Amino acid sequence: MAGLAEYELEQGDGGAVLKLAGPYLVSTIGALDEELRSLEGPIAKVDLASVSEIDTVGAWVACQIAGEHNAEIVGASDRAERLLDALEGLSSDYGIAPPRAPVWVRVPEAVGEKVFNARSGIVGVVSFLGALLISIARLARHPRNFRMVALVRQVELVGVSALPIIGLMSFLIGIVIAQQGAVQLAAFGAETLTVNLVGRITLRELGVLMTAIMVAGRSGSAFAAEIGTMKLTEEIDAMRTIGISPMEALVVPRILAAVLMMPLLGFYASCMAIIGGAFVGDIMLGIPFLTFLSRIQEVVPTYDVWVGLIKAPVFGLIVALAGCYHGMQVKGNSEEVGLRTTLSVVSAIFAVIVLDAIFAVFFTELGWG
Repeated sequence: MAGLAEYELEQGDGGAVLKLAGPYLVSTIGALDEELRSLEGPIAKVDLASVSEIDTVGAWVACQIAGEHNAEIVGASDRAERLLDALEGLSSDYGIAPPRAPVWVRVPEAVGEKVFNARSGIVGVVSFLGALLISIARLARHPRNFRMVALVRQVELVGVSALPIIGLMSFLIGIVIAQQGAVQLAAFGAETLTVNLVGRITLRELGVLMTAIMVAGRSGSAFAAEIGTMKLTEEIDAMRTIGISPMEALVVPRILAAVLMMPLLGFYASCMAIIGGAFVGDIMLGIPFLTFLSRIQEVVPTYDVWVGLIKAPVFGLIVALAGCYHGMQVKGNSEEVGLRTTLSVVSAIFAVIVLDAIFAVFFTELGWG
């Protein structure tokens, strides 16, 4: 058919001859590519005499067939000869993928690369903290530049909007602690100590810790995604162009909101967990609901409450810093937004757990154990 690439395989005295006909161009050869690649049997010659037009792709296909079957190319026009000469020697026996190093080589290399790249990460975090402190000092000198509306908005998003999910989570955690604790304490005939268990573990540790993890997954990721998207769409560059500091307008309100709301959310979470424990105590242990709550005031030391309240703003600061820092590091493409959002949550939760362990040792040394 005119205008289409064709081929014919004929048997000759010296062996099979593959006759190519028609235009062998990138726009016409696609339909025959798989058929030409699947040709079997020894081919002695590739005849290009009937080829009306040819380009680099057509010449490459002819070279590939000739190379696979150790065939001779005949009947080539002047243009085809020039293209074949240009493509001569370009074939390679190397595989498409490079050889993969063994695992005992790859793992140390990957670890070393991570450790080496951590240097730039530390420098970036220190630089971000320095810029944040400078912005806070500038706002302290010029309070009129502080964006109160942005702070109130972030307080609503970080704190008020999080009350339902944190309350439900804490209530269920209180139920689990009380139920499991009562089962274990029953073996010693000390079911009444469930009140002590629920009160101390929620007010001192789990209330603020689980709240920090929830805030990291909810608000910290939102900080990274929002700021990262603004960085990607060059909104932050536009803010700098018109004289607005991104640190003062975006970062400071979010960090202050997290620091201010974490103590309230942590105490609220502890209260909801205690209510969940009292609910289980009323049903399983026969301890009246109000008696459970009043007993909490007797068995929980005041310093347990202060331990949770002291840790809460520090956890809020860590979560907000991780989210804002990773958001400001976004560059390149939209995939970076998802990567940095994930890193913000993971790094915030890791740092919170490490700090919680340090706080536990510190307060124990103070005699608040």
